[in-house]
Amino acid sequence: AHFVEMWDLDGDGAVTLAEATERRSDIFFSFDADDNGALNAEEYDQFDAARAADMAENGAAHGQGKGQAKRLQRGLVRGFNDADGDGAITLEEFLSKTAAWVKQMDHDGDGAISTSDFGPKG
Repeated sequence: AHFVEMWDLDGDGAVTLAEATERRSDIFFSFDADDNGALNAEEYDQFDAARAADMAENGAAHGQGKGQAKRLQRGLVRGFNDADGDGAITLEEFLSKTAAWVKQMDHDGDGAISTSDFGPKG
């Protein structure tokens, strides 16, 4: 529910590919401290720390980081997003992974992520 609440930009209860792309872009620019168009190791470490704090605040650190929540986090980790493996994640790399990330989260195949996608299959 926390993910949908934070990423559902139009408030319709579902996170579409367009919404996920927009939010990932926002996140990228929030952590690109030197505005060079790439997240270096230090910037990605800050992103990792912010995600960990958010998970802890919202229960994932207390045994709820399983199944779908784990897949959600997997789509945000450095290795998933560093397509060329050079250690710097460009905006293009970060956004290019959005469709695959949404697809792995969209259990019912409706093209969006909703709270129902976090059910028993998650």
